[in-house]
Amino acid sequence: MSLPRKFVRIAAAAGLIACLTGAAKPALDPANPTCPLNPDWSAHPAMKLTPVVKKGGKVLLAEGRIDAGLPERLKAVLAANPDIGEVWLRSPGGDARAGNAAGRIIRSNFGLTTRIPAGWACFSACNFVFMGGQPRVIDPGGLFIVHMFTRTGDRSTIDMSVAMGTDATKELIGDIEQDAALLASEDNDFLIRMGVSRKLLTEVMYQQKALANADDKSTRRCLTQAEVKTYNVANNNE
Repeated sequence: MSLPRKFVRIAAAAGLIACLTGAAKPALDPANPTCPLNPDWSAHPAMKLTPVVKKGGKVLLAEGRIDAGLPERLKAVLAANPDIGEVWLRSPGGDARAGNAAGRIIRSNFGLTTRIPAGWACFSACNFVFMGGQPRVIDPGGLFIVHMFTRTGDRSTIDMSVAMGTDATKELIGDIEQDAALLASEDNDFLIRMGVSRKLLTEVMYQQKALANADDKSTRRCLTQAEVKTYNVANNNE
């Protein structure tokens, strides 16, 4: 038996209202409540660079983990495709210095736009690749995700030094602290050169914890559209 037409219309209207009110929005991460539970930052183990034609122009899709070889691959792809106008990014981060180097390569190609499309996520070292663009665009729904830089995630190196004894562990900790301080200085210089507010480091990035603890598991933050404009991370008028 079919339903009366008025009930069909009511059901359709209810479905439309659910869509308009955001019922289909992705679930939030309980540990990182400013971010979705499963950001779309690609699972490629090394960043894949794919030139494609979109929106009437050539776009470079840059997807996956930032590895040490990315700067050279990026330089080669841009040289082979001088008509690329935009770089679209989604990445979980990776090699911090490779990210900075890739950002500088993008900046050296005058007028090359970087973009985080709706639904895509750019985290950690990807932030610095993105900052190389001029202009920089984060579409509504695109995610610019920051955290505090740390090298202590390399558990195998730390465990090995502990097994070797106290002196080796002290030496490793000293190397980590020295390298982290140097990278912080490099990041600060990079932001200045790219025209991004240094407050992004002091007010946002360095306010995040490097490692979760029992009381607070949040280690990353997704910036709002207002924040990416405030810190001049995105500098377009779209």
